[in-house]
Amino acid sequence: MWENCKMEKFSKLTGIVACIELSNIDTDMIIPKQFLKTIKRSGLGKGLFYEMRFDENEKLIPEFILNKSPYNESKILVALENFGCGSSREHAPWALTDFGIKVILAKSFADIFYNNCFKNGILPIKLLGEEIEKIINFSKNKFLELEINLIKQTIKGSEINLSFEIDEYKKTCLLNGWDDIDLTLKKENLISEFEIKNNYSWLEPRRNE
Repeated sequence: MWENCKMEKFSKLTGIVACIELSNIDTDMIIPKQFLKTIKRSGLGKGLFYEMRFDENEKLIPEFILNKSPYNESKILVALENFGCGSSREHAPWALTDFGIKVILAKSFADIFYNNCFKNGILPIKLLGEEIEKIINFSKNKFLELEINLIKQTIKGSEINLSFEIDEYKKTCLLNGWDDIDLTLKKENLISEFEIKNNYSWLEPRRNE
């Protein structure tokens, strides 16, 4: 199962921007609770922003940006403040990834969601308010395509030339496609040495005598 969930390496991406001009987009808006019954990551893209994308008859709402072409193939999502607030459901980044979203630009993120993104191959980028507004305004006039370069930490497009900050450790993990399992396996020899030295295995914990 782990092999099938292997995180992809991320270094550079070019894609069309889809803007959702909302603050406080919570994880229930990203993926509603009825889609949380599975532990599979595939297929969750259908539930992404479900109540915004579909009406009560489960028909697509044509006005919603991710239902429009070419935005339905966007890899870069733009929002306002506090993106990913609410419960800490990991299905939220799973749904975004399954839909094809690889980068999220926002003024701010909820902490747990922000960290979950890095563990699931999504690059969340915090930008200044005026930078987000500039991107949104340009995207209103025409299709805006941006190049996100993680190595150089730059965002470039038509009249857009920005830089962003990122934690060096998180950057390294994305560049190499390392998730928590990969990082644990890198210490496999140390774990084995500890188990041998202490006559202990995490698979067969010692019973209290």
